[in-house]
Amino acid sequence: MRPDTEKVRNWVDDAERVVVLTGAGISTDSGIPDFRGPQGVWTKNPMAEKLSNIHHYMADAEVRKAAWKARMDHTAWNAKPNPGHLALAALEQRGKLHALITQNIDELHQLAGNSPQKVLEVHGTMRKVVCMSCSALAPMQEALDRVRAGEEDPSCRGCGGILKSATISFGQALVPEVIEAAMHAAQAADLLLAIGSSLQVYPIAGAVPLARAAGARIVILNAEPTPFDDIADAVFRDPISAVLPGLLGA
Repeated sequence: MRPDTEKVRNWVDDAERVVVLTGAGISTDSGIPDFRGPQGVWTKNPMAEKLSNIHHYMADAEVRKAAWKARMDHTAWNAKPNPGHLALAALEQRGKLHALITQNIDELHQLAGNSPQKVLEVHGTMRKVVCMSCSALAPMQEALDRVRAGEEDPSCRGCGGILKSATISFGQALVPEVIEAAMHAAQAADLLLAIGSSLQVYPIAGAVPLARAAGARIVILNAEPTPFDDIADAVFRDPISAVLPGLLGA
């Protein structure tokens, strides 16, 4: 065991309000590729980033058709929570977890056992669809069943509007209430764990220096260097599902 592991475990034991920020890196061991890493979705397929742009999506039916096919084939539908997700669920069961801010859209935290009330989904969820005209929400699988049945670009059954996954695409505004809640949580933390995030996407990356300024200890677990490694109290490059359970005493 690394000396840092025992030190962080003691910090978790002593903490009253642990806040966790997760990015795509926590889900890679569940078989869901990240975006910016060497094997990332956008690294290997630049077209995938275009499918995530709201302007292209709304203006071009061909982009929407490609996006629906990509959704249908997404690895997340068969993904299961890994030991990293389960360790965070166990942290909540211990009464230590104040908030779980996630940049992920896969809902693996909830599937692992974290309560929806604790999870702040900065970028929404891929498990629902939203109508871009009337804002109606519906389960994603219902829309995917329509695609499988031959509808290449299914529309809203209520108003005929364009349907999209209930995620925040590039060019869409984040939900102000979610961001505000995330920043309040960061300021209240006495220990912040940033897990599997490049910490390059704002405003949510700003939660790390905000927590530090408020007096929290900072622990970063990420395969690649981040802009905030120099202000962290401990940094781990190990595979998340291998190291996180030990850090949290799970």
